[in-house]
Amino acid sequence: MTRLDGAALLQRLPRARGRLEANAPLAELTWFRAGGAAEALFTPADEADLAAFLSGTPMDVPVCVIGVGSNLLVRDGGVPGVVIRLGKGFAGISEEPGHRVRAGTAALDVRVARFALEKSIDSLTFLRGIPGTIGGALRMNAGAYGGETRDILIEARAVDRSGAIRVLSNADMKYAYRHCGAPEDLVFTQALFQGRAGDAAGISAAMDKITESREATQPIKSRTGGSTFKNPPGNKSWQLIDKAGMRGFAVGPARVSELHCNFLINGGGATAAQIEALGETVRARVKATSGIDLEWEIKRIGLKAEGEA
Repeated sequence: MTRLDGAALLQRLPRARGRLEANAPLAELTWFRAGGAAEALFTPADEADLAAFLSGTPMDVPVCVIGVGSNLLVRDGGVPGVVIRLGKGFAGISEEPGHRVRAGTAALDVRVARFALEKSIDSLTFLRGIPGTIGGALRMNAGAYGGETRDILIEARAVDRSGAIRVLSNADMKYAYRHCGAPEDLVFTQALFQGRAGDAAGISAAMDKITESREATQPIKSRTGGSTFKNPPGNKSWQLIDKAGMRGFAVGPARVSELHCNFLINGGGATAAQIEALGETVRARVKATSGIDLEWEIKRIGLKAEGEA
């Protein structure tokens, strides 16, 4: 088992204007409130700082990006290499001609939806139902309530591992259901979305409907990672889980939500190992009862703890 040594890693990393920390705990940065530390956690000041840092980071050092941790499980052994978390320097939102909205990838999806409402721009309303950031939406083609990121994206801006700025068209993203085919080493920094002229009252009513639906059907006030499994073609994951008798099933303090059984909940003190074991138990039971393999929608990163099976 690899042991993390953040202090040694920092000696190999370039200086930056942003914040760089060794052995930084990640649990409180995720909605599950579970998991280990980042060997190094980097919060860049802006895009230029990010580009300079990546260009000076040795290629053998792993790099991954996290947002607000809404659809993320960090394993208990921690994350080797550098974890990048974009902050205020990447959270701007602005209007552009032609009913377009440009948003930094650290901007919350709900903030972008509200900005579009203020400008009477329609088509971005579905972002109200996605609990995460624009960066996460780009990386997984996030969608909800009849809309997907690929429906509105014009282009995405990113920095690659060499520090070069890249601009990707919608086609370059190679989108499919909850999938993005763009290179994994890209760190997205901005997105440009296409909306259309809308009626503020109508947009507001649609957003209120989404809010009411989420509150009524999802455990949004619990420590959860959001939708756990992708919907298989022609099926809904929650129905398969329910038919498998897994509603309310628990592994220690980790349990399947009674309200919406495609959500896993940390009931208090659950480890990432228990949450992941719960998910794998659900997958096994669904496979046994329906013959269908559920695919994780939650992103799992890092190493298992020493001694963990």
